Amino acid sequence: MVPSSSSVRHFSQANPKGPGQDDVPALLRRVADSIERLGHIEVEDIVLNDEITADGRWYSMTVYFHDAEE
Repeated sequence: MVPSSSSVRHFSQANPKGPGQDDVPALLRRVADSIERLGHIEVEDIVLNDEITADGRWYSMTVYFHDAEE
């Protein structure tokens, strides 16, 4: 049997830097919209990242996925 393989892709997304950069619900909506635009994919993992800046916390998310038809 030949092992199957597929490429795991990813993208990272954050709110714009400045006021609202710490708005997690807004970030979740942005990420959900991006996932929908990608079409038929299978999400493998989503990671929430937190960076401390002079303006406070700045959250981002990284989504790992693969094409559901691969």
